[in-house]
Amino acid sequence: MGLENIKHIILVLSGKGGVGKSSVTLQLALSLSQQGHNVGILDIDLTGPSIPRLLNLEDKKVKQAPGGWLPVPVHDALEGNQNGSSSQDQSDGTTPRTKRGSLHALSLAFLLPSRDSAVIWRGPKKTAMIRQFVSDVLWPPNTDYLLIDTPPGTSDEHIAIVEELHKLAAATPVIQSGQPHLNISSPAASLAGAVVVTTPQAISTSDVRKELNFCVKTQVPVLGVIENMSGYMCPCCGEVSNIFSSGGGKDMAKECGVPYLGSVPIDTTFGDLVEGVKQTQQEESTSSDAQATSVARTELVERYRDCGLCTIFNEFAYVVVQKVEGTPQALVTQGHEIH
Repeated sequence: MGLENIKHIILVLSGKGGVGKSSVTLQLALSLSQQGHNVGILDIDLTGPSIPRLLNLEDKKVKQAPGGWLPVPVHDALEGNQNGSSSQDQSDGTTPRTKRGSLHALSLAFLLPSRDSAVIWRGPKKTAMIRQFVSDVLWPPNTDYLLIDTPPGTSDEHIAIVEELHKLAAATPVIQSGQPHLNISSPAASLAGAVVVTTPQAISTSDVRKELNFCVKTQVPVLGVIENMSGYMCPCCGEVSNIFSSGGGKDMAKECGVPYLGSVPIDTTFGDLVEGVKQTQQEESTSSDAQATSVARTELVERYRDCGLCTIFNEFAYVVVQKVEGTPQALVTQGHEIH
C-alpha cells in the first residue's frame, strides 16, 4: 500500500470549477510546511492538472523506484536557521521563521509528454489511475499531511478516491485488548476530512451545497469552508474592497451546520509570486556572487512569507491541524442531506 507513510489525508473539494481549489491547496501546503509539517500534494484533477504550473515544475518528471513512483520534491525540510539557532520570527511566536517541513507533489502532468497533452479518458481509466496514485506512490517517511486537489463536481475521481481511502481504513489493523481487529465500523481513519472551497456568489454556493451532500453520503468529515475571492486586496495599501460580494460562503456554512474557516480576498501579488519564481531563480543562478541565503529566498515557500495571504492561510492551517489532531469526532457532518 502506497500510503503507509502518510499520517493524515485532507481532500480539497468544491462543486464548482474556477473557485481556486488548486491555489487553496498550494497555500495550505505551504503554510503547513512553514509550521514544520512534512506535506505532500496529490493532484487528481486528471484532465486539468494545475499544481505543476503553480509550482513552476512543469519540466519535472516522476521517477520510478522499486515498489512505485517517487513524487517530485518541491523543497526540503529545514531545522532552525543557517547559523544553528531558531529565531521566533513568526507573528504568532510559535514557529521559527526558517524552520519548515518538506513538500512533495505528484500529478498526472508529471507523467505526460508535454504541458499541452490532452487527457481524453473515460471513467474506468480515470478510476484505475486514481487507484494507482493511492497504491503505487512512495511518499517520503513521516509525511504528516497529504492534500488531495480534486476536480470540480462529484464524479469519477471523487468516488474513486473516497472508495480507496475507505478501503484502506477498513483494512487497517486496530489493536483492541491486545488482539488485532479490522476497523470496519468507523469512517476512514486515515482520511482526516475535507476542506470545501467556494466563492461568495449564490451560483457557487448552490453547487458547493451538493459537494457537502457528497461528504454526508460518503462519510467524509468537513473540516471547514473557505470563501475564496471574497473581495479584492489592494497591492499598495492592503485594503480589501468587496467588488463582487462577500459573506455567501459564511452564510452557507452556517445554514448547513459545517465549520467556517474564513474568507480569502483576491491578491494579485500571489499570482505574481507564483509566475515570478522561475524567472527569479534563473536570474539569481547566473549571478556569481549570489549568497546562499539569497538563493534560498527564491524557493516558493520562503517567498510566500512575504505574500499578503500568508497570514490568512497560516491561521487556516493552524485551525485545520487543531481539528485533525484534536477532536476529530466533532467534525463529522450531520447525517442528513443539506437543502
